[in-house]
Amino acid sequence: MKNQWILPFRLMLLVLLFALTVPVALSGCKGKDNTKPDTIPTVPGKVVVYLTSGDKSHLFEKGTDLTIAGSSSAQFPTISLDSGFRFQEIEGYGAALTGSSAYLLNRKMDVASRQAILKDLFDPAEGIGVSYLRLSMGASDFSLSDFTYNDLPAGTTDYTLENFSLAQDLDDVVPVLKEILTLSPEIKLMGTPWSPPAWMKTNNSLKGGKLKSSAYAVYADYFVRYIQAMKEQGIDIDAVTVQNEPLHYTANYPCMEMQAAEQLQFIKTAMGPAFEAAGLSTRIIVYDHNWDNTNYALTILNSEETRKYVAGSAFHAYAGDVSAMTSVHNAHPDKGLYFTEISGGAWATDFAGNLMWNMQNIFIGTARNWSKTALLWNLALDENYGPQNNGCNNCRGVITINSLSGQVVKNEEYYSIAHFSKFVRPGAVRIATTIPQSLPNTFAVGFQNADGTKVLIAANDNSTAKSFSVSQGSVNFSYELPAKSVVTFVW
Repeated sequence: MKNQWILPFRLMLLVLLFALTVPVALSGCKGKDNTKPDTIPTVPGKVVVYLTSGDKSHLFEKGTDLTIAGSSSAQFPTISLDSGFRFQEIEGYGAALTGSSAYLLNRKMDVASRQAILKDLFDPAEGIGVSYLRLSMGASDFSLSDFTYNDLPAGTTDYTLENFSLAQDLDDVVPVLKEILTLSPEIKLMGTPWSPPAWMKTNNSLKGGKLKSSAYAVYADYFVRYIQAMKEQGIDIDAVTVQNEPLHYTANYPCMEMQAAEQLQFIKTAMGPAFEAAGLSTRIIVYDHNWDNTNYALTILNSEETRKYVAGSAFHAYAGDVSAMTSVHNAHPDKGLYFTEISGGAWATDFAGNLMWNMQNIFIGTARNWSKTALLWNLALDENYGPQNNGCNNCRGVITINSLSGQVVKNEEYYSIAHFSKFVRPGAVRIATTIPQSLPNTFAVGFQNADGTKVLIAANDNSTAKSFSVSQGSVNFSYELPAKSVVTFVW
């Protein structure tokens, strides 16, 4: 009898030893390349901490891990998280790879420097893991010139789009995107036009005017052609908005007026059916303008014939209040909300003030108001806030690239994105986060990633440090957050 147990016992020992020696290889295996995990290494019983302070003494700096306690300390106010209450799924955090940004990265940096900053921006393991980019379809106010993908001599038309060409994007945008995709193959991309080709418009100009009703079908095909042409380059466009800032149409750069009723008709009669006929999975997002107008998005979403083609609504922050996004969510909870643009600039140079405003309104604020994304404007601009194309002459990029030396400066926008993009990965879900009244001017939002890790981002907009506890289930820990600072906890 004794000898009968020897072989099974040895097999059990081998299995046990194998399990103990290879837990890393077996964890998180869901079809992804585990050599570049999307997760932050965590240790059971510990909390990973990253801090950016308003006085710049800590810039996205990893602190000492905190120890998880079994019970909450009663001496501090407690921020509570409850993963049983789940809200919107996060799609990503990032900025816009404008023509100007791509030009600086592609032509004003040497290969090694460009690869280093792209890795810093986009690598989820070794960088900050930017996970979403907005692209201009044709020119914007930050391009090297005015153009679309089908520009023709005055008086001519091309309703079959025989002259459609991505040529100008092939100079800088596409090469930079291809480099980014090697670092972040699953990054989401959103395309946005500032203007259709002039021959499709009522005033035959890239500036102002409206889309001719007779051009609805061809303009819908123009979107389809763009998505297909980018796909041929190995670039998947996950979503498009119909028109950038459709209620701002008197600029001296490409722009177009498109009222809500007009956008509704265009989607219903042309764009939606064209996407469907082409078998595109690219999603259509409406509005793409300021918080001060909710009626625009609601007008379109209230149309049963149109809303079936629409994934959600996009907002900018140049006017209005972030709570507008919740108003739209409450009316149409089955449709997504996307925050797609705000820029810092020379009008606001205080690092701490900008960091706190970004947290309260753009990152923590939009997340608590149902947004699936938080995207800033230019990913990169130069020391002269350019190259500009007759638009903002003092907008700041997420990073500044010196046009002579190629040197990079990381601005407050970089650190704002980093606190979310590195830790709150696509597929994360916002969870209930309660802040006690005894923590005034303190803002926080919590998430649960697909791998089970929890993330809390908190900002202290007080002039003094604030101590608090964090409680989530059996997890409890305490922390003192310096004045005008933001912290990310991961456990």
